[in-house]
Amino acid sequence: MTNQAHSTQNFSPRIDALAQRLRPIFARIADGAIDREENRILAHEAVKWLQDAGFGALRVPVRYGGYGASLPETFALLAELAEADSNLPQIFRAHFAFVEGRLHEGDTPQAAYWLEQVAQGILFGAAMAELTDSTGTATTLTRFLHGEKSKWVLEGTKYYSTGTLYASWIVAIATDGTDRIQVAVPVDAPGVTRVDDWDGFGQRLTGSGTTHFKNVVIPDENIINRTPLSEFPTNEYFTTYYQLFHLATLAGIGRAIVRDGVAFVRPRKRTFGIPGQVAQRHDPLVQGVIGRLSALSFSADTLVEKVAWGLEATFSQWVTGQEHGPAFDKAQVQAYQAQQIVAGQVLEAANLLFEVGGASATSISRRLDRHWRNARTLASHNPLVQRQRELGDLVLNGTAFGSRWREKASAVTPSTSTDVKQEHAA
Repeated sequence: MTNQAHSTQNFSPRIDALAQRLRPIFARIADGAIDREENRILAHEAVKWLQDAGFGALRVPVRYGGYGASLPETFALLAELAEADSNLPQIFRAHFAFVEGRLHEGDTPQAAYWLEQVAQGILFGAAMAELTDSTGTATTLTRFLHGEKSKWVLEGTKYYSTGTLYASWIVAIATDGTDRIQVAVPVDAPGVTRVDDWDGFGQRLTGSGTTHFKNVVIPDENIINRTPLSEFPTNEYFTTYYQLFHLATLAGIGRAIVRDGVAFVRPRKRTFGIPGQVAQRHDPLVQGVIGRLSALSFSADTLVEKVAWGLEATFSQWVTGQEHGPAFDKAQVQAYQAQQIVAGQVLEAANLLFEVGGASATSISRRLDRHWRNARTLASHNPLVQRQRELGDLVLNGTAFGSRWREKASAVTPSTSTDVKQEHAA
C-alpha cells in the first residue's frame, strides 16, 4: 500500500479498530491481484475474507450488529480496498446500496430484519439492467392463483449483474403493471441461473454477467418496495451514492498506480541514453513522472472525500425518509463535477505510468495495463460527455438532472396492477 493510502480520513475509534483488522486483508488481496487478473480467477476467496471480517456490515447500525460507519469512513475504506484490487469495491456496490435503502426506511420491521441479516454475513448482488432497444424493464413480477392461495412469480433476464456470482441474495427490479418492484431473491432459488459471461476488457472479476429468472417464486416478504414507473427510477441520494463507488474505486486505482510506479523504479539500475549503471530513482525525468502521478492521485483522493462529506450532509434527512432538497441536489452536482475530473486524472496517470521505464514496463507479468483497462471500464459506466452536457445545461439554464427522462415518463399513468391470474401450466 502507498503511504498516502489512509492519511486524510480520521476514523472513529470503532472504525479505526476495524480498519486495522481489514488492512492485512487488503494487503493479502493485493498480493493475489495480478494472479487473479492474469488467470481470471474469480475473487471468491477475497470476498469471503472480507465478509468474515465484517466488511459487508460496515454501514449497518451498531444496534443491528454492524459498525455504523459514516459515509466518509466507508468510502475511505473502499478506496483502500480498490488500491488492493479495484474489482472488489464494485462487487460490494449493490450490497452497500441495499443497506443504504434499508437505512432510508427507518426503524421498520422490514429494515431491521434485513439489516440483521446483513450483519450476520449475507451478501447482495444486483440484477437490474436489461438489453433492450429503449430504457425500460421487461422482467415481470406476476401474481398467480395457486390452489386457493396466490403467489408471485418472477420472469426475465438481466445483464451486467454485478456481484451476483459472489452473492447469497440478488436484488432484482421487475414490473407489475405500471409499477416498478424491487425484490430480494436467494441465489439458490429454483429458476435462478447466474452466468459468468461478462466480457469487458476491464473489471473482469466483478461477476457482472447475466442472470436468468425462470418461474421463480417470490414470497410477499421478499418484495422490498413498489414505485410507479412514471417516477424517476432513482433519486439524488442514490445517484450520488452509486457514483461515489466509482469515484472511490478510481481513486484507489490512482493509488495503485503510484505504488506500482515506485515499485518498478526503485530497483532499476539502467536509464535510457546514459552508459553504465544509473539508479533510475535519481533520474530527474523519472522523478518528475512519479511526482505527477502522486499529484494526480492526491487530487482524486481529495475530490472523493469532498463528495463523501457532501453526501454525509444529507444523511440526517435520508434516514427520516426524505429524498429531495437543496443538500441532495448539491451533493449530486458535486459528484458529477468530480467525475469529470477524477476519471480524466486517473486515466492520465494510468497512461503516464509507462513513462517511468521502457518496454519492460509492458511485461505481462506486471500487468500494469490493468490499471488503464479498469479505470477506462469504470469511467464508461456513466458517460462523461453526457454528464458534462447536463452540468452545462444546469449551470446555463437551471435544468435539473433527469428532467428529460421525467418529461417522457410523465406520460405513464401510475397505478398498481392487482390482477391475480390463473397459474399457467409449468
